[in-house]
Amino acid sequence: MRRQEEDIEKRNVSSAERGYAIENRDKNWISWLIPVFVAANVAMFVVEMSSNNCPKHIKNRGSRFGDNNNNNKCVARFLGRFSFQPLRENPLFGPSSSTLDRLGALNWSKVVHHHQGWRLISCMWLHAGVIHLVINMLSLVFIGIRLEQHFGFLRIGLIYLISGFGGSVLSSLFIQHRISVGASGALFGLLGAMLSELITNWSIYSNKVAALLTLLVIVVINLAIGILPRVNNFAHIGGFLTGFLLGFVLLPRPQFGWLERHNLPAGVRVRSKYKAYQYVLWLVSLVLLVAGFSVGLAMVFRGVNGYKHCRWCRYLSCVPTSRWKCNEH
Repeated sequence: MRRQEEDIEKRNVSSAERGYAIENRDKNWISWLIPVFVAANVAMFVVEMSSNNCPKHIKNRGSRFGDNNNNNKCVARFLGRFSFQPLRENPLFGPSSSTLDRLGALNWSKVVHHHQGWRLISCMWLHAGVIHLVINMLSLVFIGIRLEQHFGFLRIGLIYLISGFGGSVLSSLFIQHRISVGASGALFGLLGAMLSELITNWSIYSNKVAALLTLLVIVVINLAIGILPRVNNFAHIGGFLTGFLLGFVLLPRPQFGWLERHNLPAGVRVRSKYKAYQYVLWLVSLVLLVAGFSVGLAMVFRGVNGYKHCRWCRYLSCVPTSRWKCNEH
């Protein structure tokens, strides 16, 4: 019996990587939710631009203030009501701040003082401009489809939505003097989930160090972009941390020995579904998620200013240089 177990163990070890490939092949879901998310974001941006109606907005403003400066003309005026605000107002080729605010952008004052907590969710579906939209949607397709094919729509959908909400909560603690949109927080949640999935399933990957370093470089570059002015890096950080913890909870892969339990001879001990460290990471991450959301939401609705508790945190979102200043306080 002992020799039989050893033979099976050798076959399992030599087939470990193949075993996970088999699992992925047998459970290779068709990605449909990520394309739906992409379509929803694009449709929402069309609604933004239609509601913005730049020509009418500029005309009304000019009649009130007598401002006919060429710098105040809409961009791509041939698009009619879908044309963009002047670049000095929105360099990302998008709507005005007032339009974004009207459609549900994250506005700390309205969330806290006017009981509009729904903005923590609605801001996830808004984009500041075409450039913002295109970058996010290309990244979402590249990252999200692969994850959905491997883990299914339910888990990836939960990670996307909860991460976006996490980004909104962290933003509300620090971005309190201007509006912001939080679509990138959900995307960074998927990046965080990819990193934790690699860690929790570490033993099954070949070239694991190269994969980890590549992913870390991508994450660092994207977070570094967030230190530029007008970019809400707190949504990025909040979404990334939420997705990172959710990856440990939702994306662990079972051991190969457990997957092959039905093919084992009678009397052979069946391995547990997950390894011990995967259970530990699952529990710790779940506790941190519950505690983080509980404390964060309590602080948001009490009107707490995060900068009063973390003065250096302002440099996580914007680093002042000789070329630009950071006005958030």
